[in-house]
Amino acid sequence: MVSTGTMAGIDDLLENAAEYAERYPAADLTAAPEKQLAVVACMDGRIDVHALFGLAEGDAHVIRNAGGAITDDVIRSLAASQRLLGTREVLLVQHTGCGLHGLSDEEFADAVERDTGQRPPWQVGGFEDLEEHVRLSIRRVAESPFLPHTDRVRGFVFDTRTGTLTEVSG
Repeated sequence: MVSTGTMAGIDDLLENAAEYAERYPAADLTAAPEKQLAVVACMDGRIDVHALFGLAEGDAHVIRNAGGAITDDVIRSLAASQRLLGTREVLLVQHTGCGLHGLSDEEFADAVERDTGQRPPWQVGGFEDLEEHVRLSIRRVAESPFLPHTDRVRGFVFDTRTGTLTEVSG
């Protein structure tokens, strides 16, 4: 389902970027995050990862995608984060009201194929049970042979109605 909200004009965003560059606070930071933390979160615009956890620029690597899913590409990013840039902890954030909750991968792929004439080579990552999806994500990170630091992985559900977090045990 596509949102009917207002569209941001790219030129307006570029003006904001120019103003940001004038006060850019992270020029002296390195690529290695200060808190040795990587956060994997859903791309949902209601989740401000930095504000939620009180993170400043340079504190953590933030990896976002649809559903906060632990895909091969997320494992690739986490491997680079850990092996090249020193992260040691992984924090997973999924949320209530996710667009992938209750979505059928097959129905989605069928619709894309009808619209484009091609079936996507990937699954969108629909799921039925939010807490089980978080547990599966924790396991995927913890069991990845490509990640050297899998002992400090925690998963949470962010409630988009209240702004609260609930930890999900692996």
